[in-house]
Amino acid sequence: MPEHVEHLENVSLPPNQGDGEGASRRHREPLTRERILRAALQVMDQEGLEAVTMRRLGRELGVEAMSLYNHVKDKEAILEGILEVVMAEFEFPEETGDWEADVRAGARAWRRLMIAHPTVIALFAESKHPASSPERLRPMEWAFEILGRGGLSEVEVVRAFRAFGGYIMGSVLNEVANPVPGMGDRDHHAEHMQLAGELPPTEFPNLVRLLPLMAECDAEVDFEFGLDLLIAGLRAKANRPAR
Repeated sequence: MPEHVEHLENVSLPPNQGDGEGASRRHREPLTRERILRAALQVMDQEGLEAVTMRRLGRELGVEAMSLYNHVKDKEAILEGILEVVMAEFEFPEETGDWEADVRAGARAWRRLMIAHPTVIALFAESKHPASSPERLRPMEWAFEILGRGGLSEVEVVRAFRAFGGYIMGSVLNEVANPVPGMGDRDHHAEHMQLAGELPPTEFPNLVRLLPLMAECDAEVDFEFGLDLLIAGLRAKANRPAR
């Protein structure tokens, strides 16, 4: 082997100049709107909504922040696009023809999606534009279709849709922000028991009696309880006979 070739074999390349993974691979991938939006969703899921900045996304994608503007108008367009990406993940339940079962399945699918991306709930609340992309419109169309089969008026369908949306997103926010340990968490249960024991029962009789149960809450069971109430209310509105 020639001396100069042997010498080159022993030379170590500096980082990101070989065939490694990571940033060098990201540079080779073409920058697209979809890549930007998916990177933004990943950053938001892991670090929160405040972390989604043009500079942060540039680092995540291995490009200059200014190059993002060739594919998205501004940060607001990215945030609106995140909603599009998330709603594209909605798993449409298989319809059974049973109105109540289909409503339940839709609500549960929506809850699963919000639990997977809880920080997106703030985006829904702050969004300045109505849904316009097919990814966002299809779940709404499906929900309107299912709710409309229950004998509700058109106005009631819209109000029911809003009621379900508010309930689902509110319950997920509460579940994520204030997770309630199960019955096995003796420390948490003991804190409630101690507080209940310290309260004057004549002034707080209900708290003394019910506080211990607060440590035994199950988020999914609570969600199903609220779902029962919503469906029962809609059935009453539509004068549907109870099953």
